[in-house]
Amino acid sequence: MTLKKYKPTTPGRRQMTMSSFEEITKSKPEKNLTFTLKKNSGRNNLGRITVRHRGGGTRTRYRMVDFNRTDKLDIEGTVATIEYDPNRSARIMLVQYVDGEKRYHLAPDGMKVGERIVCKEKGKIKDGNRMMIKNIPVGYAMYEVELQEGKGGQLGRSAGALIKLVSLEGTHAQIQMPSGEIRLTGKTCYATLGTVGNLEHSNIVIGKAGRMRNMGWRPTVRGKAMNPVDHPHGGGEGGTSIGLKYPKTPWGMPALGFKTRRRKFTNNMIVKDRRRK
Repeated sequence: MTLKKYKPTTPGRRQMTMSSFEEITKSKPEKNLTFTLKKNSGRNNLGRITVRHRGGGTRTRYRMVDFNRTDKLDIEGTVATIEYDPNRSARIMLVQYVDGEKRYHLAPDGMKVGERIVCKEKGKIKDGNRMMIKNIPVGYAMYEVELQEGKGGQLGRSAGALIKLVSLEGTHAQIQMPSGEIRLTGKTCYATLGTVGNLEHSNIVIGKAGRMRNMGWRPTVRGKAMNPVDHPHGGGEGGTSIGLKYPKTPWGMPALGFKTRRRKFTNNMIVKDRRRK
């Protein structure tokens, strides 16, 4: 994948870059594998905004991506198309199985139309194949990693994601996350070999506000520019400081360096924290 640059015909176009989409082989998705995605603009069931700066955007249809594949054990599939998915940063591939069924999966880097993939307990070491972690060579790159057996891939699903298998000693497998964190997962959990495609996604420059609006993001304003009733940083004349010892969120919580993690039942699965050197 490469990035496409534009001539600086306008200020917004001067720095803008976009994916070339050269790997895409089909523009319209498989109709029976999609459904209309209803947007809620960051509101909950009471109509109150629970996530700020969301709303608008281009209408999209959701592609039903299979992150598990275990119900297709030992059934070989052929990659029919590589497609764009507006709901995720990664590319997806349409796989036609031997039994006639079609499914969407995340496309690994370098995947081509016509290649064969399979989900097995122990299979061939090839990008795109899915197998139990205990049968994957130590040091190999993988993505779509399960945390709970049978739940499907939860880790490593965004563009360019790569999770490294560090160790298979003991009762669990040690995996290294893109952040540097090393954690444990079950040896009988499944993972897909390879790296998620669309590697250049992180280098895309949006260029102008209108593109963000098309993506469903509304404008963001500094707390310092608000009134005191709207934000702890608000108020004051001109460019004064926030007037606090430390910055706060709009709801009064400390904003920098304050730990908010409450999932203590998974802390024992973390071998090395991503902040530790």
